Amino acid sequence: MINSNLLAIVESNLADTASGNWQKPLVMFVCNILALLVLSRRIWHPHVGQKMPLPFPSLFNNVSVPAFLACISAGHLLGTFMILTLKIDKYF
Repeated sequence: MINSNLLAIVESNLADTASGNWQKPLVMFVCNILALLVLSRRIWHPHVGQKMPLPFPSLFNNVSVPAFLACISAGHLLGTFMILTLKIDKYF
């Protein structure tokens, strides 16, 4: 059987994190869009492969799927470093 104290700890941690924080997703979104805008123009071969169906192709340089995934991956790294640097968890 599972110890009831362990369940109480898990439940209290889930309740604390599930309350929500709007700052982290906002920072991550801005970093991803910024990375997509900047890096789509800096990748050596952004048009190799199938095109990504983005809403504004000229704004995002009409990138291919691999270039889009590379930009979003870099945006997630940038967003993670920004969240850790800004110490958003410190205030909540």
